[in-house]
Amino acid sequence: MNARVLRVLEYDKMKEQLKEHVASSLGRRKTEALEPYTDLGTARREQKRTEEGAKVLRLKGQAPLGGITDINAHLKRAQIGGTLHAGELLEIADTIYGGRRIKTFIETMVEEEVDLPQLAELTAPITPLTDLEREIKQSIDEHGGVLDSATPALRSIRQKIRGTEAEIRSKLEQLTRSSGQQKKLSDAIVTIRNDRYVVPVKQEYRSSFGGIVHDQSASGATLFIEPQSVVTMNNQLNEVRGQERQEIERILKELSGKVQDAVEELLENVHYLAELDFLFTKSYYAKALKATQPRLNGEGRLHFKQAKHPLLPEKEVVPIDVELGNTFSSLVITGPNTGGKTVTLKTAGLLTLMAQSGLFLPVEEDSEAAVFAAVFADIGDEQSIEQSLSTFSSHMTNIVDILEKVDDESLVLFDEIGAGTDPTEGAALAVSILDYVYDRGAKLVATTHFSELKGYAYNREGVMNASVEFDVETLRPTYRLLTGIPGRSNAFAISRRLGLDESIIEAAESEVNADARQVENMITSLEERQREAETEWEEARKTREEADQLHRELEQNLKELDQKKQDVLASAEDKAQKELEKARSEADAVIQDLRELQKQGHHVKEHELIDAKKRMDQAEPDLKKRQEKLKKQAEKEKTFEPGDEVKVLSFGQQGQVLEKTGSKEYRVQLGIMKVNVKADDMEKMKTEPVKQPIRPMAKVSANSSVKPELDLRGVRYEDAMREVEKYLDDAVLAGYPQVHIIHGKGTGALRKGVKELLKKHPSVAETRDGGMNEGGIGNTVARLK
Repeated sequence: MNARVLRVLEYDKMKEQLKEHVASSLGRRKTEALEPYTDLGTARREQKRTEEGAKVLRLKGQAPLGGITDINAHLKRAQIGGTLHAGELLEIADTIYGGRRIKTFIETMVEEEVDLPQLAELTAPITPLTDLEREIKQSIDEHGGVLDSATPALRSIRQKIRGTEAEIRSKLEQLTRSSGQQKKLSDAIVTIRNDRYVVPVKQEYRSSFGGIVHDQSASGATLFIEPQSVVTMNNQLNEVRGQERQEIERILKELSGKVQDAVEELLENVHYLAELDFLFTKSYYAKALKATQPRLNGEGRLHFKQAKHPLLPEKEVVPIDVELGNTFSSLVITGPNTGGKTVTLKTAGLLTLMAQSGLFLPVEEDSEAAVFAAVFADIGDEQSIEQSLSTFSSHMTNIVDILEKVDDESLVLFDEIGAGTDPTEGAALAVSILDYVYDRGAKLVATTHFSELKGYAYNREGVMNASVEFDVETLRPTYRLLTGIPGRSNAFAISRRLGLDESIIEAAESEVNADARQVENMITSLEERQREAETEWEEARKTREEADQLHRELEQNLKELDQKKQDVLASAEDKAQKELEKARSEADAVIQDLRELQKQGHHVKEHELIDAKKRMDQAEPDLKKRQEKLKKQAEKEKTFEPGDEVKVLSFGQQGQVLEKTGSKEYRVQLGIMKVNVKADDMEKMKTEPVKQPIRPMAKVSANSSVKPELDLRGVRYEDAMREVEKYLDDAVLAGYPQVHIIHGKGTGALRKGVKELLKKHPSVAETRDGGMNEGGIGNTVARLK
């Protein structure tokens, strides 16, 4: 990928963010070398690896990568026979431990049936090398020092060193405590110079004190003298220390040889640990960005939903939707300066590069990214004084280079195309360049100021206009991207808002031709319609969410109610079963007593005992049969016939079944509405079923079925009053809890007469107007006593 493109799209700055999450120098090196992959298979593999790392972080919180170090240099020295120092050997042991720990960690998760094929593949080749790790740790402490326990010889040497040092200190401390010598000393202490024990002596007592001078103070007033009495012991101490150095050198050489024997396995371990560190670096970065995994394709389709530029502060960035490659392959963005055009361009480019690098993106779920063979970008002002290049020349130099290389596997990003020269010529040149890129089959996103390009998308198939929104009221951009709407000039609106004289504005407007004004008006209308559509869509979404929530709550309440019912029945049956068992036990005891009496000669007939036992068995209810019966009854209650009176639970309304429309679905009359309702959402009413669908009727006769409603529309006032009285009597006899008197709205006379009659009728408890789904004030609902 072109280094200049990576720079202008701020790919390197993104990598600096990524490097904040590395665990070792191994991961840092991999991150620094990261570039977008141009092969779809490789990009998908890297995305899969990042996904598995994110899964581990989600389930376990972190990955154990501590202790891992880049030991490649140590291994290469050991490979050619060099002796490693203790610190290098310790880093090798820590890296062996780190590799063993991450290997065990992943293997345990796989055993827990977590699907991690990529991580399993990366950890499988890691060799534990437990013996080498143990030998190094037994010889070297955590600070890089060789332990006494490394060998018996070293332990013996160091014991001799400690003994000799103690003897020397004891002898010198006696000297410093001597009253005859204290006046000659600057201080009564024992110190070390040149690896030999000495005491500080005043300069004037040099000749009388005797011994070997090893150092003096900065002022020269104090000399550090090794007394003659400890010279021999200091010589012995230095000799033993030499033996210690030789033994340590031997131990390190021996351990280095063991490292040399395992160098191939260690190099392979380091390779896979670098891959693992890099994998989890990407996963930690995804977690920090709250990023999601995009779908990848090789057809040039982009669809970033609510995308955010990763380098902008999260609280300040405005999410945008960017789409390209489905119905159109070129997107031309217009709008004012500082409105967000360049940020949109860079967001699309950088997110594409990130997706091709196996990174998750700061976008909403179900976003899509493409893998391109090349990404080209001409962004920013790169004029060069040294090369005598103007802004226009600089842009054209880059564009010429891009046009020589672009093909149908390219993504091209142009910022302010054609700018920096005569507007008419610049616009014409911009159109030609855009056509050329389009004809080559590349995907294109371009920004521009030229008003001539606003109509570009309308004249060419596969090209779409877009704009960045500007709020004229606040005189500030909103940074929202409006796809399908070209940007409009805000010069007159802004000038008017800032108080420019109206006559000046009108004069300027008159200079603008009718076509330009028509385009501006069209754009304004499109923006207003889009805002209205977005508002209505948001309201519809909220309404649907509320309805779905209500439906879920009702379903949950029904399940809980049914469960309570089953619990009560089970409890009652259990109690009945216990009572029956108790009665049976008592009856068996009585029968046993009777048999005893029979044996004793009392007159008790055998057939009477058998008969009594049989009657008792028959009296016991079969709970299993009862449960089956209840189950069949429940299933029957969920089967409805045309004419059945039901209550629709989700609406809380009563209605009548008209017909069956599916295996478990029925069409139901609810007032004036007919709706399709699932069987589980209905409950039979405890009323006499009506076997015919509801039909408007004018009269009710004694020999006909009584309907739950009386239709008086078209009936004369006096006849209607008689019909109502007769109907109420029949309805009471039929046992209806309430009835509907349909009188229509009309002049209101019939409605008033019906309400007065119902108010006085002894069988009517109360009345109300019909609801919204019951005909409103054209229907009076009467609840019967």
